[in-house]
Amino acid sequence: MAEAAKGAAAAAPVEPVPAPGARRSRITPEREAELYEAVLDLLREVGYDALTMDAVAARTRSSKATLYRQWGGKAELVVRAVRHGKPGKLEGTDTGSLRGDLHELMSREDDCAMEQNSALMRGLAMAMHSNPDLRQAFREQLVEPEMAEFRKLVQRAVDRGEIRPDCPALDFVVHMLAGGFVVRALIENQPPTQAFLRSYIDAVVLPALGAPTTS
Repeated sequence: MAEAAKGAAAAAPVEPVPAPGARRSRITPEREAELYEAVLDLLREVGYDALTMDAVAARTRSSKATLYRQWGGKAELVVRAVRHGKPGKLEGTDTGSLRGDLHELMSREDDCAMEQNSALMRGLAMAMHSNPDLRQAFREQLVEPEMAEFRKLVQRAVDRGEIRPDCPALDFVVHMLAGGFVVRALIENQPPTQAFLRSYIDAVVLPALGAPTTS
């Protein structure tokens, strides 16, 4: 009996040990974060249209089949990478005033990261015009969830009495904030900075809402 067991063990196939540098397929949280960072680096280097799943697989030593199995396609992978790279969720922001909340949101990225991410988002915005799958994934994964959280943030300001509930500018808060990021690059050829955005909030967004401009 013992001899038979030994023989069976000897005949059993041995799992190969991956060689250093071999492709990896298991997705752990750490591995996922590593992969998302590589996707963002590739996006900054070549843009959305030139980015391929083959390039992501090569950069991250992944199986392309694993990438498709985990994310379905390029659009989903890119949007999830962008979402993972964002500095934090809006739901954790509640300083007790709308001005404090908006200033805190602007302080979550330093000027260098803000410049990089602003350029990245401009490139993705252009790509969305010709890629409906990217546009849909972006709306479902980023725009709609963040709009829902932002409405809660603004509603708290209404509930505190900082903004009149019938203020006509309430529907355009996100448009105003997005304009601060985009228009400066177009008009002044300068990236947004924390100082610029805080000044913009105090001079434009809060007065339009009739909200206090000092804390």
